[in-house]
Amino acid sequence: MQKVIAAAGVASRRVAENLIVEGRVTVNGQVVDALGRRVDPATDAISVDGVPVQIDSSRRYIVLNKPTGVVSSLQDERGRRDLTEFVDRYEERLFNVGRLDTETSGLLVLTNDGDLAHVLAHPSFGVQKTYIAKVHGNVNPAVVQRLTEGVELEDGPIKADKVRLLESSRGESLVEITLHSGRNRIVRRMLEAVDHPVLELVRRSFGPLHLGSLPPGKMRELGTVEVGKLLGTVRDAKPSARDDRDVALDQSDDDEWDDETAD
Repeated sequence: MQKVIAAAGVASRRVAENLIVEGRVTVNGQVVDALGRRVDPATDAISVDGVPVQIDSSRRYIVLNKPTGVVSSLQDERGRRDLTEFVDRYEERLFNVGRLDTETSGLLVLTNDGDLAHVLAHPSFGVQKTYIAKVHGNVNPAVVQRLTEGVELEDGPIKADKVRLLESSRGESLVEITLHSGRNRIVRRMLEAVDHPVLELVRRSFGPLHLGSLPPGKMRELGTVEVGKLLGTVRDAKPSARDDRDVALDQSDDDEWDDETAD
């Protein structure tokens, strides 16, 4: 087991042995404090200090800062710029987790881990996403309250999990909005409903992942800690009984929907 933990990049083999002896390692939920335990990367779940460890070396996790003008598809029938230019450099067959519409930029996850992708993408699991929206007009506290208490859309009421006004001046505002709804173009429609149409939209976080200073069009592989947090989110996620409007997945043309949030 200590060899597997070391190979996963969590710690050196010597440190991994200490972690095991200290009782900080579990296998399939059971504490293992004796060295020499054999594990199967295909079936056993290892955690260190409660954080899952990805011991399957075939799995890859990439964060892309998708620029505007790129379709969230691996093959666009209209010949538009798509994700192929980003995934073609990897030997593994990667796919995107959810989508961002063509004019929305920001954090997009690329992976070959189908189980993780399902939990992250399906709105029934309620994984939160945070966006920064540049909107027309000066947003005031009353507008923020409306967004958090709920607005009425053509497909029913909706409210944000959290809203923060970051800046408001000269007829434009920056608004941070966090939500987990799966409805089509929900951020844009919510802000339109309160008379502040979106001028620019960026997704800054997805579950435990944050875009940070990654420039548009650039990618990076997730570190061991980030992968652990991501796997922890998947492990702890429980599907909820939510409004059908929020869990229906729209598979229509990419220009008609995005991951603000319709995964």
